Amino acid sequence: MICFLAWVFSVYDFTLFGTLLPKIADDFGWSSATAANVATGVTAGTFVVSLCVGPILDRFGRRPALMITSAGAALTSAATALTGGVFSMVAVRAFSGFGYSEEVVNTVYLNEIYGKHPRRGLLFSFVQSGWPVGALVGAGVTALTLPAFGWRGSFVIAAVPALVVALLMRTLPESPVFLGLKKARKLRAGGRAEEAAAVERAAGIEPAGGAGEKAGLREVFAPALRRHTLCLSAAWLLNWMGIQIFSVLGTTVLVEAKGVSFDSALIVLVLANLAGFFGYVFHGWLGDRIGRRTTIVIGWSCGGVAMTAMLLGPASNAFVIGLYALGLFFLTGPYSAMLFYMSESFPEQVRGIGSNVAHTMGPVGAIAGSALLAALLSAGVSMTVAALLAGAVGIFGSGLVMFGARDVDRRAPSAA
Repeated sequence: MICFLAWVFSVYDFTLFGTLLPKIADDFGWSSATAANVATGVTAGTFVVSLCVGPILDRFGRRPALMITSAGAALTSAATALTGGVFSMVAVRAFSGFGYSEEVVNTVYLNEIYGKHPRRGLLFSFVQSGWPVGALVGAGVTALTLPAFGWRGSFVIAAVPALVVALLMRTLPESPVFLGLKKARKLRAGGRAEEAAAVERAAGIEPAGGAGEKAGLREVFAPALRRHTLCLSAAWLLNWMGIQIFSVLGTTVLVEAKGVSFDSALIVLVLANLAGFFGYVFHGWLGDRIGRRTTIVIGWSCGGVAMTAMLLGPASNAFVIGLYALGLFFLTGPYSAMLFYMSESFPEQVRGIGSNVAHTMGPVGAIAGSALLAALLSAGVSMTVAALLAGAVGIFGSGLVMFGARDVDRRAPSAA
């Protein structure tokens, strides 16, 4: 429950900036181009800051990383209320990378806490469903508080629950796997390698192999893990191109490509987040039964098919909205399996940094998706074809590159 709430309020902060950007731009007198440049700068800063989370996980512990990412989201919200212009906004919002990376910390921590529980994927899917819940909570609270407190007050309000959750995390136990790693490191530092190996075996820790004994970027790109790391990173980048086109810019695509008119953008928001919630739970459940990598490949392949059919099919509202919802179900839902799979697929010594390296490719994919869409539209390509090339192709590609990732099946016998 604590990890669920931590993700809800991290998402609350992470999505609040995009929700309030028009109000912020009006207050500062920014043009549309300036606001877009600020958003791009924030995304780039998020990428840089999120790179710090992996080393924190593997060197200092899973519980400290939980506290740091949640507190980081809280402090970022509070500091946003004090910003005075372009530079300070980009600098402050870059630290939302801690909130964005909270889901990686959740999956590493809970993977080790759940152990061999036969329904651990399903359990984690409910935690991961904090994304649509957080987005809806943020939109609802902002709608109620913005008229009275303004955009600065909205960010201060967002900081309070995230800080409370960060304090609650002090009550959580440290992961038994990390405690085993910590003890083994001390034994090896003292020259007691055999005892260290015995401790690792007792804790169920995978032999380091090509990952080495240290937690570092070099280890996740060592020969034994290089292809796996690159394939996971490519999957995140390509899939987030689809996320950017069909989720973040979904309203624009539906209106310009299919002529769909919504009375309110809230309808699209609710639709997207409901599809995401049920998609998370379904793919978490399916991953426990057929394996998480297989679930990811099937889910994203179906998502690519649904979005392609939506773009190329008839323009009736029922057809378009139905396939759009189905596409979001298969586009966002597999992330509950993907995140848990990442923490299972890396050796414990580099579990945090390996998962985080792939995870940081999300913002890069978002930038790439927006840039490709803009370039295609500028070249005179229709929105239908541009969304197909910039979004649907990326979704297909993300499923295909998963075949190059490690085939790790850690289902419990009773779930297989």
